[in-house]
Amino acid sequence: VNDETSSFEWRKSLFEQVLTKGRGLSYIERNQAGKVVNIWPLNPDNTTIERRDVSKFYVYEANGKKITYSAKDIIDIPFMLQSDGISVYSPIQKCADAIGLAIAATNYGSKFLSNGGVPPFAITGNFTTASALERASKEFQEAIKKSAKENKQALVLPFGLDIKSIGGDPEKSQLVELQRFSIEQVARIYSIPPTFLQDLTHGTMSNTEQQHLHFMKHTLKRWIEQFEQELNLKIFGRANNRQYVELNVDGLLRGDFPTRMEGYAKGIQNAILTPSEVREK
Repeated sequence: VNDETSSFEWRKSLFEQVLTKGRGLSYIERNQAGKVVNIWPLNPDNTTIERRDVSKFYVYEANGKKITYSAKDIIDIPFMLQSDGISVYSPIQKCADAIGLAIAATNYGSKFLSNGGVPPFAITGNFTTASALERASKEFQEAIKKSAKENKQALVLPFGLDIKSIGGDPEKSQLVELQRFSIEQVARIYSIPPTFLQDLTHGTMSNTEQQHLHFMKHTLKRWIEQFEQELNLKIFGRANNRQYVELNVDGLLRGDFPTRMEGYAKGIQNAILTPSEVREK
């Protein structure tokens, strides 16, 4: 798309912005003849979108300068538009609670295991003064260090002290089930099968292939059509009916080798495909 960026790198960066910030933007650079010469990615955080009368404009700020682009020069892929037709919903911000739950579960599991599986606890005793409390705390810390130095499994407490566990019990809080549920929540946000997030709890050889087809039909198809039509409009214009962008998804839907061969054979037998077209595929 330009001298610095490959097509794959541009498309990857564009949809990373869409699926995190909620919008992906790129500027179309044209020469004096109106021919497209470069496409430059824009940072959505530095872009303000304004509607002046009925037209939409993109104000981009970089290095202390503001540049205003018309809508026809900007490739704009929103995740989900708000009612004003300009603002977008960010999937990360909109689903912050579900994503935060997944992060919290991971952090809790990490802290719990880094402590050797010992849950947080409190020390109780008959402390009548602040100095007694401080002295008991020092004695307890010394007992822990001594036990660790001598590699003892049992901890001997000073007289009058007692340990009481605080915080949640990982077994009772169903930490594993919670993490699995969090994966399913994230999968729902982006409408992808959980098997795509390495959750094979309910995955089999048969239903995984069907989930690939489901993903293509109900998730990718929407993004493909939006991407194709945005490029067709912004690069070739409304009046152009000769040149167009089309993504080929045959490779994603081709299935295994025996299934493809069977489909090709039926296509030739019913005069839908010619042998040469099958060989080309």
